[in-house]
Amino acid sequence: MLNWSLRLFRVFGIQLSVHSTFFILLAYVAWEGWRDAVAEQLAHPALSALINVVALGVFFTCVVLHELGHALTARRFGVGVPRILLLPIGGMAEFDSIPRKPSQELSIALAGPAVNFVIVGVLLLFVPFPGEQISLLVRSIFSSHVYGDLSMSLLQELLALNFIMGVFNLVPVFPMDGGRVLRALLATRMDYLRATFYAASIAKVLAGTAIVAAVFNGHVQVAVLFGFIFFAGEMELRAVKRRERDVAHRRQRLAELHVVNTHPLVPPPLPLRDYSDDPR
Repeated sequence: MLNWSLRLFRVFGIQLSVHSTFFILLAYVAWEGWRDAVAEQLAHPALSALINVVALGVFFTCVVLHELGHALTARRFGVGVPRILLLPIGGMAEFDSIPRKPSQELSIALAGPAVNFVIVGVLLLFVPFPGEQISLLVRSIFSSHVYGDLSMSLLQELLALNFIMGVFNLVPVFPMDGGRVLRALLATRMDYLRATFYAASIAKVLAGTAIVAAVFNGHVQVAVLFGFIFFAGEMELRAVKRRERDVAHRRQRLAELHVVNTHPLVPPPLPLRDYSDDPR
């Protein structure tokens, strides 16, 4: 399904693509803007729809910058990054491989949120930190009865967006950035497969709890998001298990070949014939 995508352009030599389902999200936010404008009897509902689309574009620009943080850091460690794929729930940088050195995976995982926090730092030069609004926004995800003023300026909304994106990605739910940080830390004390297993197991508990809370409060989109994360974590755990089995099999075959080459099965030499008694 990840191949159902449209190529856009290249950024630093990395292909930027958008998944076909992204256009469903685009149509939805445009319709939502139109609907709200009609309900409020505004003169130009099309303008409201366009504003929603532009806001979505700004949001995903930050998503692309976040993924570029991962991708460019990965390339420093020799990891190939063929593309960045935009999905309705966010984005993902596709790597040829994940470094098995915990320090390298830790750097790659932290690079994405670091980009968001840099953006927050730059915006703080121009607008105050909307702490109360962010708190209300986060609480609204877990409760259907939150009252307060969520109004913010455009720059404050952008600041809040990057702050929430950076913090959310550090939640230790594998395979999100925080989950990869957890795996990298665990991998300093145990083998890679066991570290992945524990990170994925913790993620299942946290993601499952979030899904139940989101469904209970009527936040279907949040439930779908954590459902996807739950599924993605399980798929990556299975992929790591397959790779570990393949690596173990190759090592076994190499060891067997080494033994054969060290002790070649050469037949014993034929006995020499004694010609001294040959009547001829």
